[in-house]
Amino acid sequence: MAKAELGQVDYAQLKGHKLGRILRKLGTVKKEQVHEALEIQKAGRKVPIGQLLVELGFITQRDVNEGLAAQAGMAYVDLEGVELPQNAIDAIPAANVRVFGVVPLEYNERAKRLKIAMKNANNFRAVDDIRLLLGVTVEAVVGDADIIDKLIEKHFAKAESMTDVVSDLAKDDKFTSLAGDQSIDLEAVLEAAEDNKIVKLLNLVLMQAIKDKASDIHFEPFEDEFKMRYRIDGVLYEMVPPPAHLGTAITSRVKVMANLDIAERRLPQDGRIALTIGESAVDLRVAVLPTMHGESVVMRLLDRSNVELSLDRVGLDEKDLTDVRYLINRPNGIVIVTGPTGSGKTTTLYAALAELNDIETKILTAEDPVEYDIDGLCQVQVNPEVGLTFPAALRSFLRQDPDVILVGEIRDKPTAEISVQASLTGHLVLSTLHTNDAPSSIVRLIDLGLERFLLAATIEGVVAQRLVRTICPKCREAYVPGDEELMELALTQEMVQGKQFMRGRGCDNCHGSGYKGRMGIFEIMMLDDESRELILKEASTSALRNHSKAQGMRTLRESGLRGIYDGRTTIDEVVRETIAEE
Repeated sequence: MAKAELGQVDYAQLKGHKLGRILRKLGTVKKEQVHEALEIQKAGRKVPIGQLLVELGFITQRDVNEGLAAQAGMAYVDLEGVELPQNAIDAIPAANVRVFGVVPLEYNERAKRLKIAMKNANNFRAVDDIRLLLGVTVEAVVGDADIIDKLIEKHFAKAESMTDVVSDLAKDDKFTSLAGDQSIDLEAVLEAAEDNKIVKLLNLVLMQAIKDKASDIHFEPFEDEFKMRYRIDGVLYEMVPPPAHLGTAITSRVKVMANLDIAERRLPQDGRIALTIGESAVDLRVAVLPTMHGESVVMRLLDRSNVELSLDRVGLDEKDLTDVRYLINRPNGIVIVTGPTGSGKTTTLYAALAELNDIETKILTAEDPVEYDIDGLCQVQVNPEVGLTFPAALRSFLRQDPDVILVGEIRDKPTAEISVQASLTGHLVLSTLHTNDAPSSIVRLIDLGLERFLLAATIEGVVAQRLVRTICPKCREAYVPGDEELMELALTQEMVQGKQFMRGRGCDNCHGSGYKGRMGIFEIMMLDDESRELILKEASTSALRNHSKAQGMRTLRESGLRGIYDGRTTIDEVVRETIAEE
């Protein structure tokens, strides 16, 4: 049986068929050979049919690869001796080539069509992501992995730096018409957003941010400059700023990727971009805000593969972990996690839900927005524009027979009241608040209009938390803090006798900051009968705090001190993130 010629094969028609049938259609094997391999499988040898056919000597591994490519509806191309055209090399940034493990074979600039070769037919997410990142139509074929690696090494070994791309853009005067406040031609904006150099710059910014585990990317227009910054471990770092007149082109590119209206420049807009970079599924939340000098864009990066959805890994010590587990395993009541924006409240709540998530427990969540999509949870995205508010969602939840309810945030009286109602009818309610510490949460809920007797009856406990930066492991060193530094934590040299203090010197690993990563510090207030009496008697926040401390509550600052003495964080960080105790 003669092997089918490449041009005669319709790969789309072979898509989804069994490998044995595809190899027969391609003229690679005979029917009897496939049957022989199937008999071996039936006899108990649990090996893929392609591997068996290779072992039997009927075909080569290349034939198997071609069959697997056809199974995905793609052609298998022999790349031996292939020369990549320069316009194809220029069409895709080196960072993308290396992350996705592909090489560009052809690029039609007019049709914006890019042909790529990849090592694995199952890497279909790479096709979608390249289409989204580059704004081109992508045609994919499969090639030999070793040859693709050699082509990547030959043509894309040297990655372009952000400085190179920015200086190249600065020399290009075709974007100057987009500067200033004058009315902008929509076609010119769209053309700029799809320009190869703008695409390349934005790709570099995204890749760098994902590599450095940034949480947010900021694009900010000012009168005479356009800033690009990203937040790592809660601190903003500035990137190489592009010329101010490129601001419109860059923000328009982001809006195109997030499917936002590029013609609308007077109203705020929100969108979302989903990417798979390497092994990581990354969600980008895009928020556009009109300002005096143009549109400010913030992209929040949610790396789904990086989220620590386990209570063992959010930074709780043994005592705190026991307390939190006790709270979340209560049959009913309200458990609140409190702290400022970006203090890790959501991660702690998701970790708690991950622990409760089993076949016997019905869990419903109302969130704004839904940050992580978790199997086994019924998650609802709140949408006030259509009347789906937190209270509306919660009322519906009570008719859904839940065991555990997560309310993204208690921010008004109706949400607070229905949360209390849910807890009184036998449900465990988890939620967040924005207060400085755990005891202040009670006052906050009273300010929202809740009755004290309802609070005393329903609140089981409050977890206050902060995130402090941890010392970089590559440049950490011991040192002796001065009196002034110790005074900030109300400590003296005598009080810290025998304690060792660490700090980061600053190195390339931590961008010279001395810090790498973050850890949680916690304050857990468990309500007992006396606490409930204090709430009913309208006792002050400090009285509630003092009683909780007497019962063993460790304050945020005390929790931070433990982190300092363990050599994980610094005095500066704890002072920055906690308030002095009264």
